[in-house]
Amino acid sequence: MSRIISAALDDLNAEQRAAVEHGLEPLLVIAGAGSGKTKTLSCRVAHLVAQGADPSRILLLTFSRRAASEMIARIGNVMAGDVRIPWAGTFHAIGARLLRELAPVIGIDPEFTIHDRSDSADLMGMVRQELGVATGAKRFPMKGTCLAIYSRVVNADESVADALAAAFPWCREWEAELKRLFAAYVEAKQKQNVLDYDDLLWLWAEAMNEPALAREVGARFDHVLVDEYQDTNKLQARILLAMKPDGQGVTVVGDDAQSIYSFRAADVRNILEFPKAYARETRLVTLEQNYRSTVPILEASNAVIDLAQERFTKNLRTTRSGGGAPKLVSVRDEVAQASYVAECVLEARERGVALTQQAVLFRAADFSAPVELELAKRDIPFVKFGGLKFLEAAHVKDFLAILRWAQNGGDRIAGFRTLQLVPGVGPAKAARILDAMDETGAYGVVRNTAPPAGAGEAWDTLKGMLDDLRGATWPGDLELAARWYGPLMNERYEDARVRTGDVEQLQRIGSTFGSRTSFLTELTLDPPNSTSDESGPAHKDDDYLILSTIHSAKGQEWKNVFVLNVVDGCMPSDLGAGSTAELEEERRLLYVAMTRAKDELHLITPQRFYHTQQGKGGDKHVYAIRSRFVPTNILPKFEQMAWAPGEGVDGVQDRGPLPKIDLAARARGRFS
Repeated sequence: MSRIISAALDDLNAEQRAAVEHGLEPLLVIAGAGSGKTKTLSCRVAHLVAQGADPSRILLLTFSRRAASEMIARIGNVMAGDVRIPWAGTFHAIGARLLRELAPVIGIDPEFTIHDRSDSADLMGMVRQELGVATGAKRFPMKGTCLAIYSRVVNADESVADALAAAFPWCREWEAELKRLFAAYVEAKQKQNVLDYDDLLWLWAEAMNEPALAREVGARFDHVLVDEYQDTNKLQARILLAMKPDGQGVTVVGDDAQSIYSFRAADVRNILEFPKAYARETRLVTLEQNYRSTVPILEASNAVIDLAQERFTKNLRTTRSGGGAPKLVSVRDEVAQASYVAECVLEARERGVALTQQAVLFRAADFSAPVELELAKRDIPFVKFGGLKFLEAAHVKDFLAILRWAQNGGDRIAGFRTLQLVPGVGPAKAARILDAMDETGAYGVVRNTAPPAGAGEAWDTLKGMLDDLRGATWPGDLELAARWYGPLMNERYEDARVRTGDVEQLQRIGSTFGSRTSFLTELTLDPPNSTSDESGPAHKDDDYLILSTIHSAKGQEWKNVFVLNVVDGCMPSDLGAGSTAELEEERRLLYVAMTRAKDELHLITPQRFYHTQQGKGGDKHVYAIRSRFVPTNILPKFEQMAWAPGEGVDGVQDRGPLPKIDLAARARGRFS
């Protein structure tokens, strides 16, 4: 074992090795883009285990299950064997697990179910309606906005007034009503024994406010390691500090230059101020050796982020030789931009760069629409990330609602959706049925209700399914639910055949879990990326181009990267230029996009955008200027070029004035 670990350490650079071999004092690793962050963190865990640390006393916190799984796999590779880290997972997943264990102490039912964002918005809307807060003369915020405000209050750990002032100023007049709504929303969740995403962190943080509980939970772990620390919010930072107030055994890894999730209440101050968090002196290790990009791409990326107002000083370096300067491409409009992308992608493919090694990145999901049309016209397959998520698809929500209601009869949102699957049951009827709910739960309320008019055999089969589910052994629950839902899905959706594949996928996923509780919890916290009907091209072609929002692209890399709309108004977004903090995050977004590129990088600047407007103003062109994040003094870091359709991928050359021709005369003489 020691020889294996030693060989792995020999493969690290000096900074990586310093981080891996560090002792128990608080450790902050600032890991630049492409600097081997995951490798360093997994090697540190492997080194700790090799030095005698108990794997069951290591807490490894990540921001996605995929990241946790990759980390565990790498630890196993380093140690040449299977290594189980029982407490490795996302903050929300670990929070859910701890809350179930602590439930008897903190006053909640351990059989709680977890609402996803859509279910939470539905419950917020239901409470909003019951309170009648939206019946006044002025327009009250919709349920999605109310949930966003509530989530901001919880995750940013701030008052309603502060949340409104900072992020929702147009809703400030409703402060009193929103407080009343949020109180009723919390009461409804407790009555129905459901938690939302925000509860998983807030309840954990509140529990850690009790010194005895914090000591008990903190004492379970000798080492706490946090990945992507720049993405933590105030609650997560508070949890870490409460569990390990002296910082012993704490390691956090991240990059302040890649902090781009403030809309989720992530706070870049957490990583910037981490060295001051503990009384013990924190060691700072900076990883600057980039293993991804060429020298010209890194120099341009460094030039962009060097202009940031506040950051940990680092300049990425690489030993990768060769490569041209990143291109700064001026095009006429979004149509020309789409044409440029398509031609360059095909040209690169002819040079041997697979489509899956190329990506088109954008600030907002709707920016890619012209590119999508051009790709479809040229029959270039693509998959888009950052759009519809798996759990947002109606048929997936239907199926999971059935299981959630069987699991927790008090889950009104799940019951409301399940009942409306039955023909003849609308919102009003479903609400009346749920109002009659008693201790017998979902099965009891259906059994004791007369079949609605038009329900047919669906009501009796619902009753039978719920009865069977009470005694079913997992994963038999999945088959029972699918058997009842299948015929109803065929009636509700024209493309039911395509949707059936997702239900079958849910059954396959579910069969790998030990219980219905664990399946529903994990699927809600970390769902698959996309629905089968959304990601169609990937099923038809082995090779496909990647289209992605920059937020969804973080952590990824491609040989050839295109960044759309690098102009003011898009990057920075008009909505992201209101304060210095917002502007700095927009700068970091561009930096993240640029550092995804390994060999080739294209920043594209359309000169104008075509806006369709209603009213007498009519349609118009809006002219744009290059992003302020690429000022004149750093232009030498780029190859500047203009491009127009038909000019090839090397740009427009100056060919002198165009010849004058008289097409009108030609037309007149055509039939003479």
